[in-house]
Amino acid sequence: LLLPILARLPQPLALIEVGASAGLCLLPDFYGYDFGSGVLRPEVGDGTFPVFTCTVSPSTPIPSRMPRIVWRAGLDLNPLDAGDPEQSSWLETLVWPERTERLAGLRDALRIAAVQRPRIVEGNLIGGALTSLCRQAPADATLVVFHTAVLAYVPNHATRQAFANEVTALSPYWICNESPRVMPDLSAGIGDPGGGRFLMTVNRKPIAWTDPHGAAITWIAAENTVP
Repeated sequence: LLLPILARLPQPLALIEVGASAGLCLLPDFYGYDFGSGVLRPEVGDGTFPVFTCTVSPSTPIPSRMPRIVWRAGLDLNPLDAGDPEQSSWLETLVWPERTERLAGLRDALRIAAVQRPRIVEGNLIGGALTSLCRQAPADATLVVFHTAVLAYVPNHATRQAFANEVTALSPYWICNESPRVMPDLSAGIGDPGGGRFLMTVNRKPIAWTDPHGAAITWIAAENTVP
């Protein structure tokens, strides 16, 4: 879901994921992608990688090459270690039993994360931890703060709005991929396709309706909206 946006931003990139867990989404350039027109392969890594399939609408800007990521870090209340067998096994139990292809992709991503070991800092999304990470990002890279399915765990709307204001001030690009019910002001006036779709926004602007598990993108933004 993130790749069509990341590939269009000024390169190279510095990524910060809020709610990073084991940091798997901090490694998008290590995976392969099938958007229906062939597999986009990673330019880094050891040559073995999972391929994630995503159905896209005709207007979705499918990238022709990977984004160039030079720095990455995550923030989480409870960071997980992909190299720890007990913690990785716990993540595997969260995959629905019939989703064998998703389990295989998770295991491949965990293997990559165990080698790459993306930095994940323990901390809350409100306050000094996020500010500190943003300030550590290299000045010659485009800073991107992103999250998916995180704000539903923030207890009240006022705190979500405070986070939105903070991240907007800290980073030139904020990618929010959440249920439209979580941040209703971001989806005002654009309707809701139903089916439990998430809304992906960049700097508060609606970009696409997305499948919560990354299986589909319906692009709704104008061509020149991103970046």
